[in-house]
Amino acid sequence: MDTTVGTQPEPTEAPQPRRPIFDLEKTVHKVTTRDGWLGDYDFAWLCTPVLPWMKTKKSRAPPFYALDADLPLLLAIVCGFQHALAMLAGLITPPIIFASALSLDGKLSAYMISASLISCGILSLVQMSRIHLFGRFYLGTGLITVVGTSFATLSTAFSIFTAMYKNGTCPMITNADGTTARGPCPDAYGYLLGTSMVCSFLNMGLSFVPPRILKRIFPPIVTGTVIVMIGASLIGESGVLNWGGGSNDCHNRPETGIFQLCPTIFAPKPLPWGSPEFIGLGFLSFVTIILTDIFASPFLKNASIIVGLVVGCIVAGAAGYIDGSSIKTAPAITFLWVHTFKIRVYGPAVLPMLAVYISLAMEAIGDIAASAEASRVAVDGLEFDSRIQGGVLADGIGGFLSACFTNAPLSIFAQNNGVIVITRCANRSAGRWCCFFLILFGILGKISGVFLAIPNSVLGGVTTFLFASVMTSGMRVLTYLKWNRRDRFILAAALSFGVGNLLVPEWYGHLFDGVDNPSAGLQGFLDSITIILETPFLSAGLIALILNLILPAEEVMQSNIVVHEGGDEVDPEAQIAERAHDDPESIDEKDRDVKKAPIEPVH
Repeated sequence: MDTTVGTQPEPTEAPQPRRPIFDLEKTVHKVTTRDGWLGDYDFAWLCTPVLPWMKTKKSRAPPFYALDADLPLLLAIVCGFQHALAMLAGLITPPIIFASALSLDGKLSAYMISASLISCGILSLVQMSRIHLFGRFYLGTGLITVVGTSFATLSTAFSIFTAMYKNGTCPMITNADGTTARGPCPDAYGYLLGTSMVCSFLNMGLSFVPPRILKRIFPPIVTGTVIVMIGASLIGESGVLNWGGGSNDCHNRPETGIFQLCPTIFAPKPLPWGSPEFIGLGFLSFVTIILTDIFASPFLKNASIIVGLVVGCIVAGAAGYIDGSSIKTAPAITFLWVHTFKIRVYGPAVLPMLAVYISLAMEAIGDIAASAEASRVAVDGLEFDSRIQGGVLADGIGGFLSACFTNAPLSIFAQNNGVIVITRCANRSAGRWCCFFLILFGILGKISGVFLAIPNSVLGGVTTFLFASVMTSGMRVLTYLKWNRRDRFILAAALSFGVGNLLVPEWYGHLFDGVDNPSAGLQGFLDSITIILETPFLSAGLIALILNLILPAEEVMQSNIVVHEGGDEVDPEAQIAERAHDDPESIDEKDRDVKKAPIEPVH
């Protein structure tokens, strides 16, 4: 009989007791005691403005509340409300722009705003969860990662809608004077939703790809380029146009027709596009955002976009520019599916929407990393990888459910990470209260009517700042590059297509004019290629992706690297280039071969 003693297994940790789903005693204590409501948080610090004549005094920083810390009830409500305010402008902007692009009536436009708020509140709860599925796979990030309608969809939708009006899927109206204008086309939005449902399965599949592979395929050179071009295209296609009076046909300043004045000739105070009154209202909202960020309390700084909207609307209302009909016609209470759209798939939009979902996955990876860092949890390792996997999966499932909720594809909102940093509260209780407020705002239909009554110029001044913030987020991603010759080459090639397309939108309009009598299938394929090429961030991102995969990585000549006493690396070639720029005559033959004449490091 074998009496050999084998290696003993490592001791395992004792199983942790399962936390009850509902603790009655703890809940009663939280609701009925001062400590349960207020805790030791410094609410005065959160609400105190920074005015020029006030003496600044150092105060103790509020405690940091981690993911599952015991959070005071009032702080959870306040921080949740602040998260909701930080998201609000980004949630109401896409449905307003969609409705304007498709010439939809006020009732349908107000419903789209309500549907956006409700669906984003519900699906943010899914994204903030961390439901274990099987093995190492989860659903959700377990962080305060709230979602909203993706701005990437806006730019692509503009190209899709333009193609639909061009090929007759959507009607064009001929006015009495012979001019044409876009007619109402709710079916186009149904096509967008149906196509989004089909393409959302791509993100579900990508979520099961190891994050390290996704990061290798979509490095910062690709994701940063895409985000920069998304922001830039939205500024030109929506932000500045609305600032001038409207992004509909009125910006062409026709001499006749209902769009002779902005937003239409039926507005309370219609004016030609670009009138100083419109520019002034937008500028007022823009400056209010800046002043709020300089002087306001930490609470209001994260709601500066809403403050800009409020101030602009107050002045516009006093001057008579607000049409209150949308408020009167909006229902007091509403919910999802009060209005519905015919869900269908538009073939030519499949390829562009697949590209959109790839960009959403790229965006999710960066935003989840930022959320993890702000929440003070691990930003590497298996736990972090599972958060990325769960977040991308929730994005894909959210895209499918969002279309079922009559809303466009969603993405994780990065601006809420700033709320976590400022308030020092990463607790998911605050996130759940945020979702509660979003759903409440959506159910109260009159609130959507108020949002719809915001003048275009006020909305344009705010959204221009919002879209520029998207651009700067992309620039921040690009700062992670080494900026070697390969990176500069890829970025230059990508921006050649993206910026060129942005400045000359009709660049690809006649690309396939030489194709005679194409079949329906071929025409759909050609239309999809045209849509991709006519969408700046898709064309730029595609070029960056391809070049990043095929161009070999640059080899670093270690013999050329010199380390000085401080430990910093110095590249002699870079020193020679700098000297050649400052004093070309100082470069001699020895400098032309750094291996023979190494340059001493600069101390």
